[in-house]
Amino acid sequence: MATVILVRHGRTTANASGVLAGRLAGVKLDDTGQGQAERTGQRLAVVPLAAIVSSPLERCRQTAKAVLGAQPHPLTVATERGITECDYGEWQGRPLKELAKEKLWSTVQAQPSAAAFPGGESLQAMQARAVSAVRRHDAAVEAEHGPGAVWVAVSHGDIIKSLLADALGMHLDLFQRLHVDPASVSVVRYTATRPYVLATNTHEGDLSWLAPKPGRRQKRSTDAAVGGGAGPGALPARP
Repeated sequence: MATVILVRHGRTTANASGVLAGRLAGVKLDDTGQGQAERTGQRLAVVPLAAIVSSPLERCRQTAKAVLGAQPHPLTVATERGITECDYGEWQGRPLKELAKEKLWSTVQAQPSAAAFPGGESLQAMQARAVSAVRRHDAAVEAEHGPGAVWVAVSHGDIIKSLLADALGMHLDLFQRLHVDPASVSVVRYTATRPYVLATNTHEGDLSWLAPKPGRRQKRSTDAAVGGGAGPGALPARP
């Protein structure tokens, strides 16, 4: 039962100008985005990470570098194409206010499971490959570092929304109800029973409760705590 921290990249020049960047090369963090990434890195500094995995796009690699730089022990950043940005095809590089006039826009908003971008991929395909990649990395981290391990995946807004929707058992058509801001932190713990969504779209707050406790038994119950449980400061009863 490893835990994945989902980090969206910081704000970019494209975000600030209202352009759908997609997979365009050369889209970097702006000054605000760089500051956001550094603050997120500092939030995560209290959590000894087992791994950092990033989308190959530059804005995510910049954000991952900020997370890496705040860690107290040496790590490397691995890239994973499975969590790269959605392939928006012909929509890529166009202003959002222009795209909002397209007929497909209403489908993306109301029925994402039916949305396929011209010359690109469908949102269903995007979700499937992202979920597969994150679950694969999560299993590998747990196998190597144990069930208390925590790792980071740095990715994109729609990717993280689709991962959260999967973890919540939500139909993809509901994923637009979720919000994932630049440099925000969301947390999911996968178990043999079900995923647990521990946090979504957070910007501030202590994350030290995610750190494995030295000298304490790391085995956790996979059952949901009836009544809400005692919180992260206490070990749940074993089934």
